[in-house]
Amino acid sequence: MNLIKPLHITLVGSVFLGLMVFITLLVVELLTQIDISKITYVVIPLISAVLSFLIFTYFIDRFINKKIRHIYSIIDTGQISQEPEIKLSDDTLGQLTSATAEWSEAHKKQISDLKKQADFRKEFLGNLAHELKTPIFSIEGYILTLLEGGLEDERVNRDFLERALNGVDRISNLVEDLDQISKLETDRFDLVIVKFDLVKLINDVFQELEPRANTRSIILKFDKHYEPLFVNADKNSITRVFVNLISNSISYGSTGGITQIKIEPIDRKKVSISVIDNGLGMAKEHIPRLFERFYRVDKSRERNIGGSGLGLAIVKHIVEAHKQTIVVKSTEGVGSTFTLTLDKA
Repeated sequence: MNLIKPLHITLVGSVFLGLMVFITLLVVELLTQIDISKITYVVIPLISAVLSFLIFTYFIDRFINKKIRHIYSIIDTGQISQEPEIKLSDDTLGQLTSATAEWSEAHKKQISDLKKQADFRKEFLGNLAHELKTPIFSIEGYILTLLEGGLEDERVNRDFLERALNGVDRISNLVEDLDQISKLETDRFDLVIVKFDLVKLINDVFQELEPRANTRSIILKFDKHYEPLFVNADKNSITRVFVNLISNSISYGSTGGITQIKIEPIDRKKVSISVIDNGLGMAKEHIPRLFERFYRVDKSRERNIGGSGLGLAIVKHIVEAHKQTIVVKSTEGVGSTFTLTLDKA
């Protein structure tokens, strides 16, 4: 409402004061029988109203600007060099209400974001500690066993040293993945775009991972025969994408299951590649967080599947570095499908 403007309040107050002066003169004339001229009835209330308006305007203007400046100095985000000069004719309270509401909303969002970041940091540090603790404890156990007499026993010393070395390799892989994801997140990763045969690359990945797939009787194959298909991308990083995705499908696939690759053209410039398994799948609530570092669908950690927990996070960063997309579809107990896009050569 416009009546809440300070200027209107001052004007109404001045008119009211002039009216009170007029009534006062009228009462004085009635009580004292003094003859007061008609001009006096007009001039004195008018002068009183004008003077009160000017005085009230001056002091209220000073009071409002002093308070408003102080409030703006608190809520100002630094986008203006000095506090604004508020005119009494402006909707001062409306401006202040709007400004404080915007400030409040901005800070609510900022506080909410900071809380999410703090929670993410805590979870990340906890997950990192867990990923490091497991191999470190195993290495410590093997070394202590060797120091306590196992070193002289030829039946166990080499075996325990090899197991300790596996733990060191796991820590080394974790550190390497952390370094890789740090480079990806800070744009310190240079893509070397070349033309290569995508079908051959995936076949090479199949051959690399086949021994691991055989331990779980999982078949790696294409959904049909494909002729050579050339794309433009960073060959090494895309190889890592498919190694991570197919390794993930083996880890979470059902024993005796299938992991297959399906390639479909989107248009003349792009192609989509899907990695499909018939494994455990996952509930919908896990999908939005699936590409977070160290995020585990299995919170109990009872499934000892190895890996650094950074594979899918690295996959997402590599795909986005190529300015492409990756999406996930999954049904618990049925399987998962990871689909990404690449540019045709």
